[in-house]
Amino acid sequence: MGCEDRPKMAAAPHSIDWSRLINYLESHRSFVLTTHIRPDCDAIGSQLALAEILRNRGCQVACINAFTIPPPLQFLDTEKQLMRVDQPEASRCLEQAEILVILDTTAWAQLGDMGPVIRQFPRKKIVIDHHVSGDDLGAELFKNTEAEATGRIIAELAAQWGVALTPRLAMLLFAALATDTGWFRFNSVCAETFQLAADLARAGVRPDALYRQLYENERIGRFRLMGRAMSRVETDLDGRIIYSYIRSSNFSETGALPSDTEDIINTTLSVAGTQVAIMFIEHTPGQFKVSLRSRCHLDCCRLAGEFGGGGHKSAAGATMTGSLDSVKARVLDAVRRAMQE
Repeated sequence: MGCEDRPKMAAAPHSIDWSRLINYLESHRSFVLTTHIRPDCDAIGSQLALAEILRNRGCQVACINAFTIPPPLQFLDTEKQLMRVDQPEASRCLEQAEILVILDTTAWAQLGDMGPVIRQFPRKKIVIDHHVSGDDLGAELFKNTEAEATGRIIAELAAQWGVALTPRLAMLLFAALATDTGWFRFNSVCAETFQLAADLARAGVRPDALYRQLYENERIGRFRLMGRAMSRVETDLDGRIIYSYIRSSNFSETGALPSDTEDIINTTLSVAGTQVAIMFIEHTPGQFKVSLRSRCHLDCCRLAGEFGGGGHKSAAGATMTGSLDSVKARVLDAVRRAMQE
């Protein structure tokens, strides 16, 4: 597909200075791209999509992260581009890189072992993200908090830069967009979301095949882990709050991986009458990832901020330490107060 045949992608409201961002990308030839730990399709899809755009323009690109890509998402990285920060090659790439790009997060806590690397990186750093909250990473921000996904921003970058949508680039962007909107069911979805999805489909994406790869290719360990979480479900405030937990020992007991917790919390919101869902996931003993989802006035981002976390208004999270009972008590008290405001 030539540039003259490239679909025109629908734009969402934004405050990104496209000329400034494109100038940075055009004036550098060697890049390192990174994203957050416990990655989802938006993180990996956006990272690989930007890498493809830059490589197609003749740039050297290394994708370096503080994680090994989860098995369910390995199909996105068919060329094995993603490397861990502790691999010898990563150090060489970081030394050569002229610019470091952080995608889909502005939080130190989400960067894992890439955090110290980012702090020490001596050259230009930029962030491309759509989350409301965040820390000062010592980088220039290119944020659109109204975007449904970071993949939306990368898609708009491609359009602004005159980059043709190849089938692979479209697939990576569709995966980012579809999953970060709960397959187009979250309240972040608007008319422009479907217009972008249509543009990507016209470029060669097969949504049915992508859906099967993502959601009909489950590991038995994830099913068993979901069973543990669902069996522990409790409610509060006459069913308006629903919550559950996963212990660190449950992963080895069920054969599940930490990445298998993805989207389990959204299943609890299918219970009639629920307005807020909370999931307490113990990745290491005494350390919990607390996930929050809201379909009412409750602002998850503000609430997560009380515990050092962040995210979006309807979906956010934080990392907390303590016993399960103490963490549950603190979060539930805060949620009850917020729902009564």
